[in-house]
Amino acid sequence: MPDSLTGDIEKAWTDSKLANILYHDWEAETYDDKWSISYDQRCVDYARNCFDHVVSREQQDSYDTVVELGSGTGFFLLNLMQSGVGKRGIATDVSSGMVSVAVRNGKQLGLSVTGTVADAENLPFASQSVDLVVGHAVLHHVPDLDALFSEVVRILRPGGRFVFCGEPTQKGDVIARSLSRLTWWVSTHVTALPPLRDRWAKEPHEIEESSRAQALESVVDIHTFDPDSLARIAVRSGAVDVSTVTEELSASWFGWPVRTFEASVKPGALGWAWANFAFGTWKKLEALDKNVLSKVVPDEFFYNVCITGCAP
Repeated sequence: MPDSLTGDIEKAWTDSKLANILYHDWEAETYDDKWSISYDQRCVDYARNCFDHVVSREQQDSYDTVVELGSGTGFFLLNLMQSGVGKRGIATDVSSGMVSVAVRNGKQLGLSVTGTVADAENLPFASQSVDLVVGHAVLHHVPDLDALFSEVVRILRPGGRFVFCGEPTQKGDVIARSLSRLTWWVSTHVTALPPLRDRWAKEPHEIEESSRAQALESVVDIHTFDPDSLARIAVRSGAVDVSTVTEELSASWFGWPVRTFEASVKPGALGWAWANFAFGTWKKLEALDKNVLSKVVPDEFFYNVCITGCAP
């Protein structure tokens, strides 16, 4: 992280919005690589499956204007648009760096996408002007969720829909982060051993930067959710037809250690064979979660909660 930001970083420990801006501006140009984000069929299918998991095809409408809150680099919005959801996209984020990357990604894909820096608690859109609002892993960053959902209901046309996916549950997050911390400690210590160091280990300054990023993540990640409590926030903000679903149980137990291990070693050290193994295994476990474990394991133990609802 640039030394010029040192003063702001100190303030960020007690200001979650500032922390989100600094963290995501810093990560913008490398974010897609860090999280294995792409805009090919793999991620198109993932985004559309998330959307279809919470909103059945029979419930879906023809959406013209789609706004994403906390768009980051555009992963959810752009891949949904490629799958046929929405004609015109607007990427919003508190991070100007993320908005710039999202718009650039959209243009490279030939999509009709614009961007604006915006606070999800105070959106710069006219009332009843939007057909669909989406977000992925954004709600847990926003301090005032009542304000966010009130704004979402305000800007949606009557009957317009919102869909938020990828939000951490209370119990699922504890398990995932515990596995991640253990993996980080083991992998950074093992790859530092002389026989492995040259091929696998990151340089000490890279490990330090990653550790600082992880520390700041503890500030930008504000909430975890109980599915029923999250639904109640949306309802009291004026939304109707609100429902939630959960996903990723065994998939998160595998996925979080894998992503942590990938972040702990030199870029490119693992290769395509590893990538295919990791993604293929994750897909099989996700299918197991949806088709089998979701029928016997309580919702609150799954890692992600997705929520949808409509403006009255």
